[in-house]
Amino acid sequence: MDDLLAARSQMALSLGFHIIFACIGMVMPFFMATSHYKYLKTGEIVYKDLTKAWSRGVAIFFVTGAVSGTMLSFELGLLWPKFMLHAGPIFGMPFSLEGTAFFIEAIALGFYLYGWGKFKPWFHWATGVVVGISGLASGILVVAANGWMNSPTGFDFVNGEYLNIDPVKALFNEAWFSQALHMTLAAFAATGFAVAGIHAYLLLKGKNDVFHRKAFLIAISFGAVAAILQPLSGDISAKDIAVRQPAKLAAMEAHFETSKVAPLIIGGIPDEENETVNYAIKIPGALSFFAHGDFEAEVIGLDQFPKENHPPVMVTHFAFQIMVGLGMIMMGLSLLFFFSIWKRKSWQGSRWFLWLFALATPLGFIAVEAGWTVTEVGRQPWIIYEILKTKDALSPIPGIAYTFYLFTAIYLSLSLVVGFLLVRQIRSVPKASENISGISESQSTNS
Repeated sequence: MDDLLAARSQMALSLGFHIIFACIGMVMPFFMATSHYKYLKTGEIVYKDLTKAWSRGVAIFFVTGAVSGTMLSFELGLLWPKFMLHAGPIFGMPFSLEGTAFFIEAIALGFYLYGWGKFKPWFHWATGVVVGISGLASGILVVAANGWMNSPTGFDFVNGEYLNIDPVKALFNEAWFSQALHMTLAAFAATGFAVAGIHAYLLLKGKNDVFHRKAFLIAISFGAVAAILQPLSGDISAKDIAVRQPAKLAAMEAHFETSKVAPLIIGGIPDEENETVNYAIKIPGALSFFAHGDFEAEVIGLDQFPKENHPPVMVTHFAFQIMVGLGMIMMGLSLLFFFSIWKRKSWQGSRWFLWLFALATPLGFIAVEAGWTVTEVGRQPWIIYEILKTKDALSPIPGIAYTFYLFTAIYLSLSLVVGFLLVRQIRSVPKASENISGISESQSTNS
């Protein structure tokens, strides 16, 4: 394995691992706060049990996310020193602000975990809300930094030098809003479906029916709303990419030749050598419409770019198809869920209904991984779009393959530890809730 492939593989592994914990860290605190709010309003002990169970899960993912995120920050400097040399002074602001949000999140989480019975109830609840808001802010700021890599701004590039640096303009680059919106909704959809799926499975196993049913309803409510809104954010992103990164859009759609009334390609196997797509379903004019809002608009193809600047079409196209396909499945399940609330509440207790959501547990995170593959692979060969190529930012130090093997072992170990902790956490669901979940604390005291 050569050093460039090893460095890119290490970053892919690190990002792919960290993004799961980042998504959960952005979203789970809102589930926790919602359950806590319901406990404060109703006094039902099941909501208190659920809040405490979820808060322990939030703590596990927070610690793991902190470790993997710290490793990522070191990797940026060690693997891509030329990138950090040029980019650091420009987009350092979002990383600095992200660090501030992270510390606020850590302090608020400490207050929340150890505040039971020590703070006034609504102040205690507010600390949980702060955990969610600061976690969400951290995610958005990191995505803003990635957006800058896709849409570099806030400086003048003159004779190989970065002049007139404006960190605020770099932070609010042209890509940050569409990427942040898309990523935030993806995080809510993925986490909502994952948490709901786990509780649906436990309902199928006959575990603590009331506890898991309430947990399922909270999680899927967040996830379903996000999944239904996600195609709208995807449309915003597609139109943005069509203008800013037409080569990425062309790779996503395996669109080799610039044309008007450009077809939308569903499925298919790209043949990069012959610049064709085999076994695809093509919808005439649909790509023109989704990219520019006009069925007859011209869509730029890969033929407008030198071949050495083409993104890897096969990987980008397949990842995009997976992301969209899974997103549509999740949207369909979301509509089914809301229909059940409206017309068929009895469905929610049916085994077929629960199995659908149990089987959908990993879909959101697979879609997230596929989406980040589109974002990162679709930008290649650039690490800073049209400014600095990935191969030119690589560290000259040899032996990067060995660090890739080392980090792979570390991440596998972390995965096993987190999996063990989560299984133990799920098994420790309070049994008392089965008997007193419908009784408020005040009722219990009076009896």
